[in-house]
Amino acid sequence: MTARDDTTAAMPTGMSGPCFASDNYAGAHPSVLAALARANVGPARAYGEDDITRAARERIVAELGHGAEPFFVFLGTAANVLSLAAMTRPHHAVLCAETAHINVDECGAPEKHLGAKLYSVSTPDGKLTPELLRPLLVHKGNEHHNQPRAISIAQCTELGTLYAPDEVRALADFAHENGMFLHMDGARLANAAAALGLTLRQASSDLGVDALSLGGTKNGLMFGEAVVFFRPEFAAEFPYIRKQALQLCSKMRFIAAQFLALLEGGLWRENASHANAMATLLAQRLAGAPGVVIDQQPQTNAVFVQLPAAALDRLHERFAFYTWDFERNVARFMTSFATTPDEVETFAAAVRAIAGEETAKA
Repeated sequence: MTARDDTTAAMPTGMSGPCFASDNYAGAHPSVLAALARANVGPARAYGEDDITRAARERIVAELGHGAEPFFVFLGTAANVLSLAAMTRPHHAVLCAETAHINVDECGAPEKHLGAKLYSVSTPDGKLTPELLRPLLVHKGNEHHNQPRAISIAQCTELGTLYAPDEVRALADFAHENGMFLHMDGARLANAAAALGLTLRQASSDLGVDALSLGGTKNGLMFGEAVVFFRPEFAAEFPYIRKQALQLCSKMRFIAAQFLALLEGGLWRENASHANAMATLLAQRLAGAPGVVIDQQPQTNAVFVQLPAAALDRLHERFAFYTWDFERNVARFMTSFATTPDEVETFAAAVRAIAGEETAKA
């Protein structure tokens, strides 16, 4: 399956109806907007020296464990690249799935800014295993080859699949046994943790993850992500890495306030659970319809559906979504915290009708 980001050649054209292109398309949650308004009252010390940022960092530590060291950045790509920058040197290699965001959808930013090489592995479901990675260690210790230093996984994956906790632990153990570290791209970690019935800590640091890109934008924030380290040696140098990489926010309280809103009271789980539930509902409404093949049952908030090519073209005229695999005519339908059951019903009815008509023509 050919991975696509949220701003690629598969750009949706239709925006008149419900949007199923990406959880990035959703606005900010009202509680997040309220938190931003509160943070805007009066002056505050810059560059993270303010009370709101301190409170948000403490909240993340409470969620992820006392060994956690969080840092706020603007973007998900920056969170991934800078997490790995703290772990690697230019002669190192990062092992990832072929469909990984860092490999497909970050415009070469990891290799440009790290200087390190990405070694990607083909997987049937977007998930890495020690067995798939072991052949990449054959040149370990050979000065003519980049040396494996980090494994990067996405939870949930770019294909919407989930790592079970024991699968993450197995990868962490494999990494540590072979002198490597485990990075988790957690852009949608909230969706994964909600689906698995885990806390954020149980889904990351408790499983041996060394560095986490903790997503916020896809789960109701206006902007902002967090880099979280679980090894002090990586956190020690990170303030300088972040500054040099243009990701030190002067008015950091506006990122921090959003994370406080997301984490206090469990809003992160509420938002993610709702998005997941809407994807399940959409899959249920599409199942069994003529011309519609559910490519895989949704585990989080992504539904992959194979449709007639003509149906995809017609749907793109009315709705925002992405064609994910052009060879197989597979579309990705994403739900968010803001998706409503009525929007799901409207969209599902249109997909069923159009797919049925194009199937009948064939």
